[in-house]
Amino acid sequence: MAKWTPKHEAPEPLEGPVVATITGGTILWFAMFVVQLPFYGWFADRDLLWWVWTCAAGGALGLIGIWYVRARDAALKRHAAESAGRPQDDPGHTEV
Repeated sequence: MAKWTPKHEAPEPLEGPVVATITGGTILWFAMFVVQLPFYGWFADRDLLWWVWTCAAGGALGLIGIWYVRARDAALKRHAAESAGRPQDDPGHTEV
């Protein structure tokens, strides 16, 4: 079987309000966790505690996600600022 190779270039990734999206999702996970806490006994009686702990894990992982996307966003902005300050690559230009 021949190795699969793509026939076209991959599209550029979509950029959007990534930090806001991850923050909103994290808030939703924590909200679902808090809403389920009063019904902890009901979930325990039916062996469905994984619902509660899945929401808690989603919120905790969301906090890591917020940290990650904020750092990524800052790095992208820093790179864009550095690139704007540099002269364009000139094959005849050498730095001394």
